Amino acid sequence: MVTDVDGTLTGPDRRLDTRAMHAVRWLESHGIPVVLATGNVLPIALALHRSLGLTGPIVAENGGLVYRKVEGKDEVERLAHRPVALAAYRALRAEGLPVRRLFTDRWRETEVAIESDVPLVQVRRALAKQKIRVQSIGTGYAIHLMERGSGKLPALRRALRPMHLRVSECVVLGDGDNDAGMLRASGFGVSFASGSPLARQAARYVARSSFAEGFVEGLKASGILPRHSSFPGGN
Repeated sequence: MVTDVDGTLTGPDRRLDTRAMHAVRWLESHGIPVVLATGNVLPIALALHRSLGLTGPIVAENGGLVYRKVEGKDEVERLAHRPVALAAYRALRAEGLPVRRLFTDRWRETEVAIESDVPLVQVRRALAKQKIRVQSIGTGYAIHLMERGSGKLPALRRALRPMHLRVSECVVLGDGDNDAGMLRASGFGVSFASGSPLARQAARYVARSSFAEGFVEGLKASGILPRHSSFPGGN
């Protein structure tokens, strides 16, 4: 199973929802590895991965990094070059756009993430001639500047290869524009009532519920979580 983090394992306030945490622990305890595919930096994703006892790899920085354990050792693969993203950020500043990098950008290795204060159309127009991918999350969290060709889907394919799995064999859950490629390529893609229009369009199943409650609903609809499962708590 593959899951986004913000807006998927969390509520609207980005706090982890205990129902989602119980659900992923149930999957792991029944031999179903859980893969995190997130726009978050690796330190945040790795802390969550270890706290929940997950066994799948991690796709971090919106697809810029893949983390996995290889023979007991931590391995990180970089799939994008940050200088390309930094040059794009400087170009935006030179154009006079009041863009601001996220606080967590100090830990990013492959991309630049900016606050979504500036309209996406302005950012894309300013960078139209550069070899850069401007990726909106679509749910208000951030705008990512990445080397063209990067993204969650190609990174996920790479992360699954050592497991001898394809994206088409996975249940994928996500709420953002940056999840749409994974959702469309998956065996069973799930988004939520709170998901972006692009994510909902790409998903095979759109949960009636939002955020982590929709996450549990979507897992049940996929068949990998028993329909009678009940997990206490909330945010």
